[in-house]
Amino acid sequence: MSLKENYITTRKRFKTICEPLQIEDYSVQPAVFVSPPKWHLAHSTWFFEQFILSTYVEDYQVYNDDFAYLFNSYYNNAGKRVLRPNRGLMTRPSVEDVFAYRDYVDKHMLEFFNSELNATVRTTIKLGINHEQQHQELFYYDIKYILGNQPTFPAISNQVELPLDIGASNTVTIAEGLYTIGHDNDSFCYDNEQGVHQVFLQTFEISTSLVKNSEYIEFIEAGGYQDFNLWHAEGWDFIQTEQIVAPLYWHKVDGVWHHYTLDGFKPVAVNEPVMHISFYEAFAFAEWKGMRLPTEFEWEVASKQLNWGALWEWTNSAYLPYPNFTKAEGALGEYNGKFMINQMVLRGASVATVKNHSRSTYRNFFHPQMRWQFSGIRLVK
Repeated sequence: MSLKENYITTRKRFKTICEPLQIEDYSVQPAVFVSPPKWHLAHSTWFFEQFILSTYVEDYQVYNDDFAYLFNSYYNNAGKRVLRPNRGLMTRPSVEDVFAYRDYVDKHMLEFFNSELNATVRTTIKLGINHEQQHQELFYYDIKYILGNQPTFPAISNQVELPLDIGASNTVTIAEGLYTIGHDNDSFCYDNEQGVHQVFLQTFEISTSLVKNSEYIEFIEAGGYQDFNLWHAEGWDFIQTEQIVAPLYWHKVDGVWHHYTLDGFKPVAVNEPVMHISFYEAFAFAEWKGMRLPTEFEWEVASKQLNWGALWEWTNSAYLPYPNFTKAEGALGEYNGKFMINQMVLRGASVATVKNHSRSTYRNFFHPQMRWQFSGIRLVK
């Protein structure tokens, strides 16, 4: 697929996955970490307008002078912006205007593709495409949180929460030795995957499958959420303060665990992998099982022998730079590097990840209390 074709496909997909929404769904922000769908649509468009069209097209006229302020996310080098908690306060611009903005930028981008694109421009467009794909996955996290916190638990037509019966679990043994970590070919990657280096690993055994709902229910019923010995102090404080007794979206009805899915409110399927788990919960479950979470390096080395991609998998690795990590100059250098503190790495992909966006070196990262992403647990001993 050419760069232009990839751009067109990615931009069209965002419109397609928004089709099940009602107009009222587009502007809601029920929590600080959630962004309204309308904002995702506009922000991913602003990225191309800011970093491609406004930078490389002579006499380009921005669609609206206010949009850079409204839809910049965290790029301090790109100017002032609306604070994240206030994204849901914007009833204007309208959803119609946001889609018109997308059409306007797409028109100019397709014209720009007819010009000679140098290596720097092509690299930035690739980053923009992958950036939009990230926001398409975030869209699913956010719309599920928006709908999952409504009294009627509305369902929408979607392609991301298919049955995930993962079958029996076995283990794979990885021998002690030196292993190479990091992205080492010419295909696209983020800067946080670069810096190929070697790590020494002790022998370990890693599960071939994710932890199932049935196993996690055993943890709940054994008092896992009441036993402080299983938890980091910070994790214990978190679940006490937030009164957490089960994974996100779980509710016990007449003695049976149910959960909200984008397909509606359903009994928990015991053979599906447990999902919407924080790092704190993943760690506590591993403690209860007498096992542990893999490091991100163990996960990467073992990934060739694992069935991964259903859920992002928590690792026991802090999000830190690889050796010789360097940030790009200007706003694009803010993409990853400035977040390398107080976050944990997740590896793999999820059912909401855009096809061909995942790879074994991909380093996702979230604060340890976050649960709204499609996250699960794989164990090591």
